[in-house]
Amino acid sequence: MNSALLVIAVLITVILVAVIAVQRVKYKNLVQQTEKSLQDLQSREAIIQKEAMIKAKEALQNEREQLNEDERERRREFAAIENKLSKREDLLESKIQEVTDKEVELDKMKDKLIEKEDLLDEITQKRTTELERIAGMSNDDAKKMLVEQMKSELAQEQMQLIRENEAKIKEDALEKSKEILSSTMQRCMIEQVVESTVSVVSLPSDEMKGRIIGREGRNIRTLETLTGVDLIIDDTPEAVVLSSFDPVRREIAKVALEKLIQDGRIHPVRIEETVEKSKEEIERKIMKEGENAAVDMGVMGLSKELIKNLGRLYYRTSYGQNVLKHSLEVGHIAGMLAAELGANVAVAKRAGLLHDIGKSVDQTQEGTHIQLGVELASRYGEKQEIIHAIEAHHDDVTANTIEAVLVKLADAISAGRPGARRDTLEIYIKRLQKIEEIVNGYEGIKQSFAVQAGREVRVIVESEKFDDLASQKLARDIAKKIEDELDYPGQIKVTVVREFRATEIAK
Repeated sequence: MNSALLVIAVLITVILVAVIAVQRVKYKNLVQQTEKSLQDLQSREAIIQKEAMIKAKEALQNEREQLNEDERERRREFAAIENKLSKREDLLESKIQEVTDKEVELDKMKDKLIEKEDLLDEITQKRTTELERIAGMSNDDAKKMLVEQMKSELAQEQMQLIRENEAKIKEDALEKSKEILSSTMQRCMIEQVVESTVSVVSLPSDEMKGRIIGREGRNIRTLETLTGVDLIIDDTPEAVVLSSFDPVRREIAKVALEKLIQDGRIHPVRIEETVEKSKEEIERKIMKEGENAAVDMGVMGLSKELIKNLGRLYYRTSYGQNVLKHSLEVGHIAGMLAAELGANVAVAKRAGLLHDIGKSVDQTQEGTHIQLGVELASRYGEKQEIIHAIEAHHDDVTANTIEAVLVKLADAISAGRPGARRDTLEIYIKRLQKIEEIVNGYEGIKQSFAVQAGREVRVIVESEKFDDLASQKLARDIAKKIEDELDYPGQIKVTVVREFRATEIAK
């Protein structure tokens, strides 16, 4: 048993020794292979490095050659430029020499001219002296006489040309404007309504006056307090007069009073109820009138506040002319004129309808109707061209768009045509006096007459102080001064009369 184990142990030892020997051989071979691979890698790395160095040297050489070539090219360009500059310098020097030679020649010619001028001045002086001796007047006197004569001739020719050109321009412009305006006026059929600042309510009998006044005047005080309108109850038979500068309040008071008279029950509580109902009724009518006006004009997109203010113009008058009817007429006329001239019809209509929108609030707010109109249009989102037309229709600012000019023209047409407006006697008298005062301020006026309610002024001049051209100039000067100093609807015709009488006696 022991010997068997010994044999086994010996075998195992032998086997282990053999395995170790084999492993050593393998390890030695592996080390050799590794060293060989390492040597191969080192040799390859050296080869790659050599190849990279060669390529880098080749690239560097190529770059050097390219730089050298570029340098040679630049040198050639510099040489060409230098050559051109040299040629130009030579040319410039030659030109400078030519200029120098010409300057020398010019100096010589200048000296000769100075000599000739001196000689000419001497000759001229001798001739002038001789002419003064022959004419019997000095040189300055002759010049003044010649200048005056030339001024007179030029003034006559100028006036003649102006008159001929004005006649031609007026003839052409008048024909075209008559055609456009007559067509526009014929197509615009807006009814004109003339109203005043008072309203009259008819009564069924004079007994109703006492009931309106009430016990100790309580009914009339209540009505005046609630409406803000003055009730005038006098000796006028079967009538009560309502007076107020606010047309809407006056209309509310009128409607309420008519309802109270129809109902017959007149006491403070009933008056208050009736006034409230009348206010609601008038507010509905204002909105309806504003909407109807916008629809009639074809203007869309107006804010409700603008429509409401537009409707308030239904109860507003200016010189007796209903402002809403006037605004509709201005919008229609401006739109038709814009169509004739190729302008923006929609802008002209919208601006014409809104041009007097400020009059809806000018009796309750501070400012002119133009300032208030501009403020309203700006506040409720109207475009700049609409705001500008509103601001320019009375020349508060210069109109710089054709639509603004057309609105201004349409406003003058609507306000100035016969019967559209009515002025008070005081306004007529002041206008006539101012026109005659302007005319009489000119020298040589014998008499002047403002006729046709200030639509025409006739001027009689002293015939010995004016000729035909001077009369024409006087008429134009007077018309221009009237335009600058007076505000008036329509136009004023200026006629200058120069009477010349020749009288002889037959014996």
